[in-house]
Amino acid sequence: MITKECKFCRIVSGELSASVVFEDGSCVAFLDHRPLFPGHCLLVPRNHHETLADLPHDLIQPFFSQARLLSIAVEVGMEAEGTFLAINNKISQSVPHLHMHVVPRRKKDGLKGFFWPRNPYRDAEQMAEIAEKLREALKRLS
Repeated sequence: MITKECKFCRIVSGELSASVVFEDGSCVAFLDHRPLFPGHCLLVPRNHHETLADLPHDLIQPFFSQARLLSIAVEVGMEAEGTFLAINNKISQSVPHLHMHVVPRRKKDGLKGFFWPRNPYRDAEQMAEIAEKLREALKRLS
């Protein structure tokens, strides 16, 4: 399903122009119009899914296979030393359509880790408690 209100759906349908670098039956990749560095791409599923959790199971493999291919292409095409891949789910998601950022990286390029401050665990006990909460959540979801 493509929605008329979604900017990325409009790019996928061809209604809005974008610098498309890749497309297949399930995904489209195009240059981000506000790149961190030249070559910064966005990979989106063709159909409208807001978050990774909304992506149907049968589209997970194609989406991540294309993300892998695109990350290699960005590294080779931009002569980069590596890539950074990121997905925002809801928070900081400027367009509510699942998209993966694929950003070329070079040593000393100015990006320092993540874009938010680090908050270390209080101690090993807190880390163990958090790990257990996540294991319990995974059991409930499986």
